[in-house]
Amino acid sequence: MACPSFLLRAAASLPPSLAKTSLLPSRAPRSDRKLSFATFHPSRRCENRPKRSPIASKLQILVRTSSSSVPGSMAEDLKALKLADATGLEENGSSSKESAAAGVGQSRSDVVQKSEVNGGSSSSSSKKRTLEELRWDHSFVNELPGDPRTGGPVRQVLHSCYTKVTPSAAVDDPQLVAWSEPVSQILDLDPKEFERPDFAQFFSGATLLKDSLPYAQCYGGHQFGVWAGQLGDGRAITLGEVLNEKGERWELQLKGAGKTPYSRSADGLAVLRSSVREFLCSEAMHHLGIPTTRALCLVTTGASVERDMFYDGHPKLEPGAVVCRVSPSFLRFGSYQIHAARAEEDLQIVRQVADYTIRHHYPQFVDLPFERQVFDESTEAGPSDTPLEVDITKNKYASWFTEVAERTAIMIAKWQGVGFTHGVMNTDNMSILGLTIDYGPFGFLDAFDPKFTPNTTDLPGRRYCFANQPDIGLWNSMQLANTLHSAGLISTDEAQYGLGRYADKFMEEYRQHMSHKMGLKEYNKELLTKLLNNLAVDKVDYTNFFRALGNVSSASDIADDNIWLPLKPALLDLSKERKKVWVEWLREYTRQLAGQGIPDEERKVAMNKVNPKYILRNYLCQTAIDQAEQGDYSETYRLLKVMQRPYDDQPGMEIYARLPPAWAYRPGVCMLSCSS
Repeated sequence: MACPSFLLRAAASLPPSLAKTSLLPSRAPRSDRKLSFATFHPSRRCENRPKRSPIASKLQILVRTSSSSVPGSMAEDLKALKLADATGLEENGSSSKESAAAGVGQSRSDVVQKSEVNGGSSSSSSKKRTLEELRWDHSFVNELPGDPRTGGPVRQVLHSCYTKVTPSAAVDDPQLVAWSEPVSQILDLDPKEFERPDFAQFFSGATLLKDSLPYAQCYGGHQFGVWAGQLGDGRAITLGEVLNEKGERWELQLKGAGKTPYSRSADGLAVLRSSVREFLCSEAMHHLGIPTTRALCLVTTGASVERDMFYDGHPKLEPGAVVCRVSPSFLRFGSYQIHAARAEEDLQIVRQVADYTIRHHYPQFVDLPFERQVFDESTEAGPSDTPLEVDITKNKYASWFTEVAERTAIMIAKWQGVGFTHGVMNTDNMSILGLTIDYGPFGFLDAFDPKFTPNTTDLPGRRYCFANQPDIGLWNSMQLANTLHSAGLISTDEAQYGLGRYADKFMEEYRQHMSHKMGLKEYNKELLTKLLNNLAVDKVDYTNFFRALGNVSSASDIADDNIWLPLKPALLDLSKERKKVWVEWLREYTRQLAGQGIPDEERKVAMNKVNPKYILRNYLCQTAIDQAEQGDYSETYRLLKVMQRPYDDQPGMEIYARLPPAWAYRPGVCMLSCSS
């Protein structure tokens, strides 16, 4: 397969901070190989880091050959606003709300992904269970190697995928803040259970649920491009897996339930502020049609937790809380990386975890063949004009990796479509199922800014800014490919094929989605590029603009003074010169609409299905948080209900579609740190 242009552009369009760490897989040389390349920052070397495979050699050539012919980063080109080169607009794609509801577009495991990503399909006719009647299973603990010690102090946990622990957060009169009825339906849980006086005791971790088997997972990861060694569940404790009536497997995890051997220097707790955000965004993203983990409920612990929100030496006490997260699996890229980073004998654990993942979450690949082989590390590798001939059906691990890469690309394409910025795209925050996971300092675009990052920790280099997310997804996928190659599971060519599929799938999804957002039958690169340039220059609200765009008429006889009026609520304070630019764009846009022959009202209905009216803006979260900290949870519930119907007009709820007020731009609202 010829090197996709996306790979070349991805390498060249990163900001200086990312360029320093390189797109190349960060693998230290094996002791039996004489390789000189290393990408770790010299001041942050670590001994137990992943070993480098020949994928690095191949991709190193790809990156180097691209630098002379591809435009620079978006930061460098922002003055000229060449947004298309930095974000891959000319080759991106997405889908309508109908396909968004399916969660994964048309990937090979569409049926499986629809269930795992979109929250299952539990019906109201299924048997409703009490907490004591939940059907627990513990495949992760039973099928993978575990820590021989239970609980214990913070330490390096070797040759293990998990440690059994007991929730230990201080609890004093816990209270239920909010719960999600759709998630309770997934678990076949009777809604009356949420009225139990002891419900919050169970979901604060103070009392263990019958037949649960709590553990914390061991994993590693690259944080801001640097290998960080062992990380693991430092404050998240999985209770086990619940099987519903349809046989779907859902892990229940308490975030903020106390210290584990992976807590490092932290206390294992969470505060109400961050927990409200995670609870609401987990559900909001699902109803936007974006693959995500879910949230069952949120409880306060009744105890206080000390936090220094801005790391500025001014800690304060905040209400403690625990959110119950729900997902088919919480496995991450780092769940495989950690074992490749350690002793040679731990490489077999990489295969064990891969086999477990395929068996339970990618069953379509179980029966594919695999013949263990030693991949040739001396082969000269580089870009070629000759298409790479790879039959991934001959290797179940190559098929699986390709599917993971595609799911990751689809997820990120959907992020870009709604203006979501994750904020902390470390490899330990990348789900192996292609789900959005770990909602920390996230944010949705207000004024369109490709360099937007909601994370104060990310400010120096903006590695994880909105425009860089597609490139980071590719970089993270390279790290996973490198791990699987080191374990002898995929070849260099198979890895490159999977990464190429990431590029193709991202471009396909994003291109389709942006066409639908504009109400166009076919993708128009030039028209979209001009639009995004205009949005950036005039700092136009991303969500409100696209929602209003459906009101534009395709008629050709509208005067210049009137053609832009449907967009007036979004196009604020335009100068005479800028208004002229917008009129010119609208003339070109309406010509495209007229040529399609679709009635305006029909087009508007279709556009409203992909352009949400309501998104979880940070200031809306903050309003709910402020009230919740005073013991009033009504706004949290109200916001949850609004975000469950983001594409509907919802008369009377228009206040939740307003632009952010001035106070919303203060630190702690528009931008947050990783502290929680």
